[in-house]
Amino acid sequence: MDDTPAYNLKAVVRETGLKPDTLRAWERRYGLPTPNRSNGGHRLYSDRDIHVLKWLVARQQAGMSISRAVELWQRLSELGQDPTRMPEYSPSISMAPSLSTGHQLEDLRAAWLEACSVFDEPGAEAALTQALALYPVESVCFGLLIPALAEVGDRWYRSETSPQQEHFASALAERRVEALLAAAPAPVRQGRLLVACPPGEQHTFVPLLLTLLLRRRGWSVTYLGADVPLVQFEQALESIRPQLCVMSAQTLHAAAQMFPMAELLQALGLPVAFGGFAFRGRPALQQILPGHFLGDQLEVALDRIESLLTSPRSAPASRPIAVEISALLPGFRQRRPSIDAQLRREFAPTALPQEQLDTALAYLGQSIADGLILGDLTLVTPEVAWVDGLLAHARIPAQQLTSFLTAYHRALAENLGPQGRPVADWLAGLIPSGSHE
Repeated sequence: MDDTPAYNLKAVVRETGLKPDTLRAWERRYGLPTPNRSNGGHRLYSDRDIHVLKWLVARQQAGMSISRAVELWQRLSELGQDPTRMPEYSPSISMAPSLSTGHQLEDLRAAWLEACSVFDEPGAEAALTQALALYPVESVCFGLLIPALAEVGDRWYRSETSPQQEHFASALAERRVEALLAAAPAPVRQGRLLVACPPGEQHTFVPLLLTLLLRRRGWSVTYLGADVPLVQFEQALESIRPQLCVMSAQTLHAAAQMFPMAELLQALGLPVAFGGFAFRGRPALQQILPGHFLGDQLEVALDRIESLLTSPRSAPASRPIAVEISALLPGFRQRRPSIDAQLRREFAPTALPQEQLDTALAYLGQSIADGLILGDLTLVTPEVAWVDGLLAHARIPAQQLTSFLTAYHRALAENLGPQGRPVADWLAGLIPSGSHE
């Protein structure tokens, strides 16, 4: 790349889109770029200076601050690498229109969703490939994949998409993120992270995406994947010795299974951070888990993780679990088959379809067990609303929804007896007045 000074400030502004004040500020604060001076004292820039500027702008478009982009440039240069020649940091790819310049990314997202809805794998891959050719990886993740998968999930919940369509879309998205992860640059920053999902957590897209984005920021990240048993998790800790462990839970069940993992990390003196959809709108759940809550947005989580690595600090004190509630778990687990059997007998001759009944029983029963594990049944209240919505979207009459909860309350009271009254009373509080006995 030519280092000959040949371009004046006006030419560089036209080529990069940067303002003259910005160029001077970057040169003054960060030492990049490094233009020469003409005999008259005017700045003269080389082809390499322009490539440096385009590279820095591309990193900003990918979500980095300018100070972090300069730091990454310097670290790569110290390792003897030319950042402008690294494919994953190529300005020719990253220097693309931002999301604010038009609706092209939205159109590609719509095309990807449409292709997934008809199981058109080539069409879905073509839409995603085009997006990655036009936009930085980070923009495609936040502007296409995340909202598209959220839409697929919403459509399934509204009975507008089949489970097979949801699985197809998720598999395609995860496969592409895995490919991007395999092509991610080598770590250039000090510190090692471990990203894991608790036992029972099968939703891996968010932690996988988090791993990719952290790798692209220069961090060394070990990703353990879905459904990590506690014993294997402890063994991995001994081998990896991370500076920070990040755990993700998308469901209440996964969050409940995360608790012993967080306790183990706390006992070993290893910092832990956690997040995921399970914690959204549940401050009580955020307070139970020992560790740092990463927030509701992935962009926020990335910055908080970096902050914890660069400026370690103690986690806030967690709220003790109510042992009088968690003590009810063994009795509920023992009697749950009887509760389910009673509901099946009662609803067998009704208009409640078998598929919806099976889903409602499995989801509500597991959610109650999770609430007991965490010592707080109020955490289960959103799950009951989820079951109500699931049945409603399946066009089950509202009267049937109330009848289901009323029957479940009656089965709880009859099967758990006096010692299980806190569980029955909690559910009774969610049934419209006058509907339960």
